Amino acid sequence: MTQSKRNSRLAILTAVVGVTAALGGCKTVAQDDLATSVPFDYRQRHPIVVEERLHSIDVFVGSFRGGLTAPQRADVVALGQNWLREGTGVITVEVPAQTPNARAAQDSRREVYSLLAAAGVPPNAIASRNYTPNDPRQFATIRVGYPLIGATAGPCGTWPEDLSASIKNKSYMSNRPYYNLGCASQRNLAAMVSNPSDLVQPRAETPVYAARRTFGLDKYRQGQGTATTYPDADKGKISSVGQ
Repeated sequence: MTQSKRNSRLAILTAVVGVTAALGGCKTVAQDDLATSVPFDYRQRHPIVVEERLHSIDVFVGSFRGGLTAPQRADVVALGQNWLREGTGVITVEVPAQTPNARAAQDSRREVYSLLAAAGVPPNAIASRNYTPNDPRQFATIRVGYPLIGATAGPCGTWPEDLSASIKNKSYMSNRPYYNLGCASQRNLAAMVSNPSDLVQPRAETPVYAARRTFGLDKYRQGQGTATTYPDADKGKISSVGQ
């Protein structure tokens, strides 16, 4: 073997070793970055996100019944009232077509319109369209819904590492909280909040109750106590010992 061939093979071997070392080094850095990128604070690991989503109800209409039941009327009226408070778009009424209950659904659609109008929804805020179910075995319903701003968090139940003591478990070895900690609390808080904007910014102050303020100031000027007294406050107590 000539000297030139030896030098060529040596150069190729050196290049392969260098590339392998570089790739191994990149992989180690990526794993370390992944392990240290999980925040300590559960509010950063599972942030509450404010987004626009669809709120809808399904109105079941039989093939030989045109009209809604009393509970269905209550559901439609409640949806219309909620739209006045939280809706961010038009109310869409989707009516099934080419189904066994299509004729009855068309008759019920007019009742849905009248119930929404009775709840205070203007006619230009209601849109209607037909749809055909993809699965013919699926029962077709009248879908009534509107977009709104909601809060959500999660999804929960993510366990990237084992909770037990292990060399591979960096959270356990470094006394870090496990990844799923706090996810359920964040998700429940997002579901319970009435106005998602309260999570972002405080509400404006409401006007003062002038009548109550005047009453309190008058008692203060007269030297009387301004605290509110409740004469029936002790009636709910089980025992009167110590009174």
